[in-house]
Order: sequence, then C-alpha cells, then structure tokens
Amino acid sequence: MKNNNIKVTKGRLNILQILFNSEDALTVDFIYEQCRKKGLLIDLSTVYRTMDILENKKIVDKFNLGEGKYNYKIRKENHKHRLECSFCHKEVEIDCPMLQIEEIIKNKTGFTLMEHDLKIKGICDECKTSKQNKNE
Repeated sequence: MKNNNIKVTKGRLNILQILFNSEDALTVDFIYEQCRKKGLLIDLSTVYRTMDILENKKIVDKFNLGEGKYNYKIRKENHKHRLECSFCHKEVEIDCPMLQIEEIIKNKTGFTLMEHDLKIKGICDECKTSKQNKNE
C-alpha cells in the first residue's frame, strides 16, 4: 500500500488479506462480515471507501453485476490479446476482457472458468475509412 501512496491502517490490511485469501470475487458486504468475524471494529462505509481506493490504484478489479451490485477481486497479472485487422493485418494489443466475462458467467451459472481461447478479428479504422471511400 505504501508503494501506492495509500495510508496503511489495520482495517485496510485486513480487507486486503481477505481479498488475497479468496479465489472468488467478493462483495463489500461479505468483506465487511469477514472483518467483523475477526473482531475488527469497522464501518461498512470504510469498506466501501477502501474498495474505491484500491480500485482507483488498480489493486483490485471491480465487476459490475448489474442492478447496482459489484464484486471485487485482487488484480492479478493480466495476459493480453491481440486484435487483428482482416485487411491490413495490423495488430493492437488489449488487456484480456475475460475477467469481467468470467465473473458474469460464475454469477449466472456457478461455473468457474479454467481456461479460455479468444481470437479476435475485425477491421481497423484506416481500412474501414479506405473501404468506405472506395464505395462512394
């Protein structure tokens, strides 16, 4: 936390420990209950503020489950995927979008994804513009 200019408190350390010890994404309510079970006197609003700080510092990922519900998970090293233009074969690297999709799948079906294979092809802006100009 010090490396990210986050003030170290007992509450924040406990919240991080709870997140690190879980393979699953967690709700703020679950994190709050775990803190209380440890005997930590902490407010629910403190957990919300801490999660906002950790998300802003890119320490956790926040997953929108819809209907105002969110889950949080410690950010792990993300692998990348490449987008390839089908015409000029230019490639663009993006962060893997599967973390968010994995959480949606898990919440809707109970499945935990073990692996995925994602190949993305499309058309880049330059080729799209060039193609449109030729058709005009």
